[in-house]
Amino acid sequence: MKTYLEKQANEIRRRTITSIYDAQSGHPGPSFSWADIASTLFFEVMNLDGPERDRFILSKGHGVPTLYAALSLRGDLPEEYLRTLREIDSPLQGHPVKGTLDLVDATTGSLGQGLSVGLGYDLTNKLKGNGANVYVVLGDGECQEGQVWEAAMSASKFAREGRSSGLIATIDANGYQCEKISEVMPSLEPLGDKWRSFGWDVQEVDGHNINALLGAYENAKKQKSKPSMIIARTIKGKGFSLMEQEPLNWHFRVLTEGEHAQAMKELGGSNV
Repeated sequence: MKTYLEKQANEIRRRTITSIYDAQSGHPGPSFSWADIASTLFFEVMNLDGPERDRFILSKGHGVPTLYAALSLRGDLPEEYLRTLREIDSPLQGHPVKGTLDLVDATTGSLGQGLSVGLGYDLTNKLKGNGANVYVVLGDGECQEGQVWEAAMSASKFAREGRSSGLIATIDANGYQCEKISEVMPSLEPLGDKWRSFGWDVQEVDGHNINALLGAYENAKKQKSKPSMIIARTIKGKGFSLMEQEPLNWHFRVLTEGEHAQAMKELGGSNV
């Protein structure tokens, strides 16, 4: 399973970088950092079939090329659609838009809102007797937003009251936004302690270690008395050496032909 999910993550990165290159627009660094998380969720952890399927909210909406790549790899949209990223009439916009694709469960991009949406889904599931889980992926930069912490307080309150039981959030903690987070908002850390103080069950893992991610999600599914937070420590641009070495230059960046070719070579794909 580990090897399979690693291969899927690598293919997600190949499809992601090519779609951003074709669009000549997008956020490659923050898309690459959560590719292993996406592979783990979409190819092993989540149940995405049937009327009572799990829900997925990408709160860090600018990382959506990875979501589109994962959906195409699952067969939920034709791979050729990836070449329409950010085009006016394309269902693949620069941030997720609910209604454009079957498994896009929320419109996001205004950072900080996704956890509230996820909590709303979870409360609704509980009212309907639906035992599905709701998965939310946030960025660490957006944890500076006040609405994140309003949702954090509410989720733990409703869990204690038995009104919420399936909310599982993950922070793609790559340490950067447009700037280095430790310089912009140094008091954000220790991040784990903050979520624990808000009444969440917290696990901190290597966000590129598939086995660690699988174990964390398995534990989270068993936790019903508290909302679950998985802080996944990641590397911005993971998988492409230029991005890993210069993460600040790759938050929003247009790739040259040579950079795309180098990325595909490192990822084991052809420059097509």
